[in-house]
Amino acid sequence: MNKVLQNKSIQLKIDELLQHMTLEQKIGQMTQADCMTCSPEQAKKHHLGSILSSAGSCPEDNSPKGWVKMNDAYWEASSSQDSQNIGIPIIYGLDAIHGNNNVKGATIFPHNIGLGAANDPKLIRQIAEVTSKEVLATGVDWAFAPNLAVARDYHWGRSYESYAEAPKLVSLYAKKMIETLQGKLSQDNILACAKHWVGDGGTQYGVDQGDTILSWEALQAIHIQPYKAAIKAGVLSVMVSFSSWNGDKCHAHQFLLVDILKQKLGFDGIVISDMQGIDYLEDDFYLAVAQGVNAGIDMFMVPRNWQVFIENLRSHIELGTVSISRIDDAVRRILSVKYAFGLFEKPRPALRKWSNHFSFGCDEHRQVARKAVRKSLVLLANHNNILPLNKNARILVAGKNAHNLGHQCGGFTVNWQGVSGNEKIVGGTSIWQGIKKTAPASQLSVNSDGLEAAPELHDVAVVVIGETPYAEGMGDIRGDDKIITEAGSQINGQVKVLRASGDSLELNKLYPEDLQTIKNITKSGVPVIAILVSGRPLLIEPELDACHAFIAAWLPGSEGQGISDVLFGDYDFTGKLSFSWPTLSQPKVNIGDKHYKPLFPYGYGLHYS
Repeated sequence: MNKVLQNKSIQLKIDELLQHMTLEQKIGQMTQADCMTCSPEQAKKHHLGSILSSAGSCPEDNSPKGWVKMNDAYWEASSSQDSQNIGIPIIYGLDAIHGNNNVKGATIFPHNIGLGAANDPKLIRQIAEVTSKEVLATGVDWAFAPNLAVARDYHWGRSYESYAEAPKLVSLYAKKMIETLQGKLSQDNILACAKHWVGDGGTQYGVDQGDTILSWEALQAIHIQPYKAAIKAGVLSVMVSFSSWNGDKCHAHQFLLVDILKQKLGFDGIVISDMQGIDYLEDDFYLAVAQGVNAGIDMFMVPRNWQVFIENLRSHIELGTVSISRIDDAVRRILSVKYAFGLFEKPRPALRKWSNHFSFGCDEHRQVARKAVRKSLVLLANHNNILPLNKNARILVAGKNAHNLGHQCGGFTVNWQGVSGNEKIVGGTSIWQGIKKTAPASQLSVNSDGLEAAPELHDVAVVVIGETPYAEGMGDIRGDDKIITEAGSQINGQVKVLRASGDSLELNKLYPEDLQTIKNITKSGVPVIAILVSGRPLLIEPELDACHAFIAAWLPGSEGQGISDVLFGDYDFTGKLSFSWPTLSQPKVNIGDKHYKPLFPYGYGLHYS
């Protein structure tokens, strides 16, 4: 039980409020619409409890000033009292999962997979502090973070949102992140949201929104553990997973949502659906609404069809297919969080101390991100101690990810699926820019493949390879009609083995240009240091064999200078793998497996000294 939410004074206020609320007002509190589909006037008319920005929706100029103006309009509309409105402030939410990544000019941190490799709880607190300030600078109160998935299959397109394949580190980070984001629930803090309940990282074949087939004992041991830490840390909201457990959708799973989360674990806060999460419960949305509410969901993220949701829920209550006691329970939880967070007493967004604050994207914040980059890097190979590099060396820099801020930031950056190029990421440095600043004699391969840059005139080459941005299911590695399992057999399904570039299996030619760029340079006798920018471990045997050194940089975010800090020896490598590295014969491998033969084991990482 959360003592803050169960405060007697708060509960007495809610008792009074519930007595005066109409059914329309109660249903409105359970509804979360998108800023692109619901104006402040509509939010007021329908008494909405929350607004969000989804899939890159934002004010026209996407600046902190524009965000504050937009949020202020929603606050004013919802807080005004008249004969039709009781004046309950809206709470605004967004995906701030590696900094306030929706907003132009924000400090973009490494994605969670890199932070897992850093294995630094103090750093997590610092990142949470900066994230809180940069979210507050936009007038927003609620971040849909942290993600507590324990990712178990690299085919999953959300692997980079997971800190580790083992629950211990995820649980530790959950505590640090939530305690810091929420703090004392003051004007210096934002609401956290633990997601996605539960088992989203364990779906069969790594299919996004798929089915986690596990015993109850295994689900508890692996995927529920981080939520215990989150609830103990006082998290005030939990988001439900799109995925299923043993064939049953989590969004309709009363046992998981009520019996376990609310009752056994004692969670008193808001249980919120994922975006349009109930749409997939039934072909008939009307039936899906009742299923989701009766299963225990309190607030519904329905950005596209929020008006239909309101109409359908009202109908169910009138017909008795949803009880008013279930509605009152949901609204009580929502109001408890709003009262505990001080939302009724806070000044409007335009007058808050952090709104449009000058510190947004400042150098101090970027230095924290730069440190996070340094600590997240994992040195996988360093033949003949070719690293660290000499700052006076003639260095050729090549590869499609060498000078591309969008690629190094990954998905959930400015747009849902991320961006490509340097134009839409304001501030920060590309990996190439960081190298050039440190080693002035460096040269960038304009065509990225190294051919036009006369490799033989250089002492060494740095080739930055790997993935391009993606998010969620768009990042699943799949084949059209088959799955390659650990044993290499083919069965019906969708997912295929992942590969960094690949030239041996036709099915897995994901990025053949990367290996070709390395070969273009090594055939001139120039040694290559490969930097892999990726949201997960990939099959890298051919690239690894062709290079003198190999670095896993994950998705480092906006501060590429942090890579140069380590590449040239100003700092040592300290990162250790929080995910076991797969091989072609064992593309799905986790610590604790009976036959555990990864390319590099969990906890692996070289260093200079």
